[in-house]
Amino acid sequence: MRVAFHNLGCKVNSYELDIVRQQFLEAGYEEVPFDQEADVYIVNTCSVTNIADRKSRQMLHRAKRENPAAVVIAMGCYVETAKDVLSDGAVDLAVGNKDKKNTLAILRAYEKSAVEAGSTGEIASGAVLLKHAGRTRADIKIQDGCNQFCTYCIIPYARGRIESRPQDEILSEIRQIAADGIREVVLSGIHISSYGRDEGRQPEDALPELLDRIAEIPDIERIRISSVEPGIMTQRFIDRAARNEKLCPHFHMSLQSGCDRTLKRMNRHYSADEYYESVLRLREAYGDPAITTDVIVGFPDETQQDFEASKAFLEKVNFYQIHVFKYSRRSGTPAATMDGQIPEREKARRSDILLELTAQQAAAYRAARIGRQEAILPEDAVLVDGRKWFRGHTERYVEYLIPEDAAASGRMVRGTAAWLKEEGGLMVLKDLQF
Repeated sequence: MRVAFHNLGCKVNSYELDIVRQQFLEAGYEEVPFDQEADVYIVNTCSVTNIADRKSRQMLHRAKRENPAAVVIAMGCYVETAKDVLSDGAVDLAVGNKDKKNTLAILRAYEKSAVEAGSTGEIASGAVLLKHAGRTRADIKIQDGCNQFCTYCIIPYARGRIESRPQDEILSEIRQIAADGIREVVLSGIHISSYGRDEGRQPEDALPELLDRIAEIPDIERIRISSVEPGIMTQRFIDRAARNEKLCPHFHMSLQSGCDRTLKRMNRHYSADEYYESVLRLREAYGDPAITTDVIVGFPDETQQDFEASKAFLEKVNFYQIHVFKYSRRSGTPAATMDGQIPEREKARRSDILLELTAQQAAAYRAARIGRQEAILPEDAVLVDGRKWFRGHTERYVEYLIPEDAAASGRMVRGTAAWLKEEGGLMVLKDLQF
């Protein structure tokens, strides 16, 4: 039996699909590319925007066109938010977020017609991803769900309320993948700044405790946090985190807007000044951490003055990188019905301005690394002008290339930062040490 997979959306989605993939391959299925004929197609959907919904539908219909006789399975957030997804002629099985780990069992029950299509049967708990052949970095899901209810976001409705994974379960998974060659773990979740809150604990205590216990695992050389909210960056949190030598000084701290008026309309739970205080605390503790963020342009009723205020704040913070998103009207969210919807052309104009700004800031941050001693974990091969290199990221998530033969060990490689192509922003490590 041949199976094809396609993932849309976030790191949590990717992690969850990898678990499903592992189960199918262990059951004897042969994985084929998504554009080839398969017996089963699995689309792990996303519903964060209307565009994500459309892409999810497109991939489901594409699968059914590839093989009309195949079983097409829709998993994930689109299943949770779309009405009557099974009425779509392209979908045979719909599996919600909580039941993804049971997808193989659901398929078998469907094929045998033993239970109603979509029934979960007996729920298996503690599904984890154990195999990462040839990889040095892995995402680890530590929680699910979100209680924030930002006015533009459908995810709390698709994923439900916060749910933290048990600490011992997370540690057990990391020990097993470390034995398989993983040297860096990225803690991921829908809202990891809430980790432990559903258990009655304060995240500024629960998350550092988890970080400390992960650091005790000998083969894990680096720990990275995927995304946090500024509210968790208290002095107590930062003081404890900074003592953890394996925690990377790279913090993706979600912003969305540098304008207080817009933040309030978004139902974000901080002001621009409070965000900046978090940045200052991080820089005091780490010296020169890489701070990255997300920003939305063209939120409903964002005036030109609001946009200019947000841009000025981005310049003030001087991020390493900014992920710029044009506001996407998402049905089912409060923002979708707000007055003052911004025309697409104006969103694009504002986006272009911020993309130029982040390109300048990122180039300056990378240039400041030249001549410094850096260390990377080799990740994957790339071709540059016909020559094969391996690329990897430093603890600050700056990307470097090293010669192919230097990546054989899969362990940390150290060297001096230099340009390969300054115009293209390609950097290499020279004078390598292992």
